[in-house]
Amino acid sequence: MKSHLQTDHPLHVNDSADQFRQKKARFHTAGKLTTGHGFVPTQKPALEASYRVAYRIAKVKKPHTIGETLIKPCALDMVQLMCGEQHRKALQTIPLSDNVIKRRIDDIADDILDQVIAEINASPFKISMQLDESTDCAQCSQLLVFVRYMHGCDIKEEFLFCEPLVTTTKAADVLDLVTTFMDKHNIPMDELGSLCTDGAPAMLGNKSGFCALVKRLAPHVTVTHCVLHRHALASKSLPENFKNIMANVVSAVNFIRSRALNHRLFRALCNEMGSEHEVLLYHTEVRWLSRGRVFTRVYELRKEIELFLRDKGNKLHENFSDNDFVTSLAYMSDVFTFLNELNTSLQGRQVTLIDAQEKIASLKQKLQLWKRRAARGNYASFPTLDSCLEEMDDRQLSDSVSSSISSHLESLGNSFDGYFQDPVEEESAVRNWIRNPFLCDLDSIDDQNMFKEDLIDIIPKQQLKRLLETTSVNEFWCSQQIREAYPALAREAISVLVTFVTSYLCEAGFSTMVTIKTKARNRLDIRGDMRVSLSKTEPRFKKLVSAMQQQSSH
Repeated sequence: MKSHLQTDHPLHVNDSADQFRQKKARFHTAGKLTTGHGFVPTQKPALEASYRVAYRIAKVKKPHTIGETLIKPCALDMVQLMCGEQHRKALQTIPLSDNVIKRRIDDIADDILDQVIAEINASPFKISMQLDESTDCAQCSQLLVFVRYMHGCDIKEEFLFCEPLVTTTKAADVLDLVTTFMDKHNIPMDELGSLCTDGAPAMLGNKSGFCALVKRLAPHVTVTHCVLHRHALASKSLPENFKNIMANVVSAVNFIRSRALNHRLFRALCNEMGSEHEVLLYHTEVRWLSRGRVFTRVYELRKEIELFLRDKGNKLHENFSDNDFVTSLAYMSDVFTFLNELNTSLQGRQVTLIDAQEKIASLKQKLQLWKRRAARGNYASFPTLDSCLEEMDDRQLSDSVSSSISSHLESLGNSFDGYFQDPVEEESAVRNWIRNPFLCDLDSIDDQNMFKEDLIDIIPKQQLKRLLETTSVNEFWCSQQIREAYPALAREAISVLVTFVTSYLCEAGFSTMVTIKTKARNRLDIRGDMRVSLSKTEPRFKKLVSAMQQQSSH
């Protein structure tokens, strides 16, 4: 303080302590200094308004400066025009600087975390966790973790934390972050019931992977390989003939799309011909849905592509006039569209193990049906291919294309069988009674199964049947009525419904991270913004305002 006085206030170096005390008393009397920090305390409505604006800024993933540079000026202009100068002055007192917004977001994030931790600790059943790691724009590795647990009379999915992996991204580093967080918030490892992550060696390695390390600490934990990742891996198999076709398609797309002049000329050509689309789509290996979309778009613009490539003297135009190439393209458009639809249906919130198993089992049966139909020359299951054959004179596929289709369907079936093992009959029966206990086949359940008595007891009860008809499956099994009457049955059902089967929430979280942490904000600590943006828990604004006012009064 003495150094500060000599450097910044040399005129007051010789002032006595009594003189400073007198100045302080005068400030108190004037009402200009009412806190220990030297600032006028913010009034309660303005303080709550500051928190609510900060909450909205974080929810829409905008920079913190937008409060002072855009929101507040707009609000002042509107209030002045609509309500008058007096109300404008009242609005002027709301603090919305970038530093204030950052502090408000951190306070809100802490409040949300406190609520989530309390809900997890209050849950009577074990929780499920999904986690994944990715790199942000500043080359910093970020670990995202989501949890699913029973809350009230439903199952809730919630963001748990986002923490940076400062050095390496080994399984031990991930485990250290997870255990440190759980220890800090008094969540015992025994509360963890299941894990879901992608197939990276650091996560699913048999000996030193993260899941293997977790099972050493908690052997009861079940591990699930993300269904979306398994689906993408199972869909990669292609016969050699189709690989060549795909390479030619990608080359044609790159020739047109990656060159600015070609791209503009092709768009003009499509406009002149009245085409449904104007641009081609890029194929990206890491984007699972791009393959089907690229094939579909290329097939729909095949005539325009052939005309453009011929005009440019590119030999690839010969492919688009070849019947084998066009029919193969139509087939690949159909089959990858089907696979994309399945992948998309498995994305989203509240996807359960039962949902995933039912949809995968359905696809595997369809693959067998398509294979048998293709062997008889029936391609009605593939609408694009079928319409393509109608345009051809002979309506017949060549032997090479027919053989490639049969080979591809065979390899797809084998690949899905390898990545998605059929559950044993007893386990499948369990899934059936969880979906609807009133329609389950009791004969398919072994007599030694202790749940069979409860199922025999629950099936005739019409009141419980009406409860299932008016609520979701999650709410039915989480209801107090079921948990009290059939605790073992409810525990088994909830353990299945709580289990994560995809890492969709983490993938969506990384998209949010890309939006929040940009090149212009590469030094931002994103933990608070990520929690507020991704969490579904509402902050307790009244409690935050009261805590801030109490802090200011001391």
